[in-house]
Order: sequence, then structure tokens, then C-alpha cells
Amino acid sequence: MTDRIEFYRVSDEYGCFSNFSPHPLRLQGKVWPTSEHYFQAQKFAGTPRAEAVREARSPGEAARLGRDRRHPLRRDWESVKVSIMTDAVRAKFEQHDDIRAILLGTGDALLVEHTGNDDFWGDGGDGSGRNMLGQILMQVRAQLRARRP
Repeated sequence: MTDRIEFYRVSDEYGCFSNFSPHPLRLQGKVWPTSEHYFQAQKFAGTPRAEAVREARSPGEAARLGRDRRHPLRRDWESVKVSIMTDAVRAKFEQHDDIRAILLGTGDALLVEHTGNDDFWGDGGDGSGRNMLGQILMQVRAQLRARRP
């Protein structure tokens, strides 16, 4: 078993770990095309902007809409963004048997979103980032493993 698994692009071997992977999820009584759609929409929860993000044609478009600072973020965003991402990732892997099996199949490997584009959710490209998405995936993996009969 590999001690470290890096992911980033949907087309990569572990592309299902990306928030852009085409795995719809059900949360808050709605279907979200990807976990990226859900995450970005939550920046504007309770506003028409949230629904516009949910209806975006692609995860890239959802990300662009979510990063557009002409629209104010919810006031508590910095304090809730990790729990929102955790909810999205957990729902995605609970609701799709195929990718849940892939996640569980990683054993105890360190999961790393390897990108120079993000030093909070990813590793910053050089390992200096926080790798929060990888941390969340490993947390969800442990929770799923604990629930197995």
C-alpha cells in the first residue's frame, strides 16, 4: 500500500477525491451536482446567489461564482467553511458506493491534495500547505471504516 496518495485533477487515478468529480450529493433537501457546487453555494446560504451557484453548469463555473467578491460572503464563513466542506465530503462518500470503496481502499495512506493553487485546502504544491481537503478525506475515511459491520 502506498504511504502517500496525491490527487488533484478529476482525470487522475484518485480523481474522485476532487470536489469537481461528477458525484451528485443530497444535502439540505436538494441535489447538488458536485461537492464543489455545494461548498461554493454555502458562502451565500439563504440568498438567491446560493441557488445560482447550485444551478451552475459545471463545478468550475460554481467555483468562479463562489469566488466572485462582488457578492458578499456570509459573515461566519471563515468559522464554518471547514465543517461545511466536511459535510459535503461525508455526504459524497456516504451516497456513492463506488467511490466509498476507493476511499476505504486507501488504507492508512496520507491523502494529499497536491496543488500549488491552494495552500489551505491543498498542500501548496511544496508541502507547506494545510491540506485540509486531504485531512477531511482521512477523517471521513476513519468514520466510514468505524461504521463498517
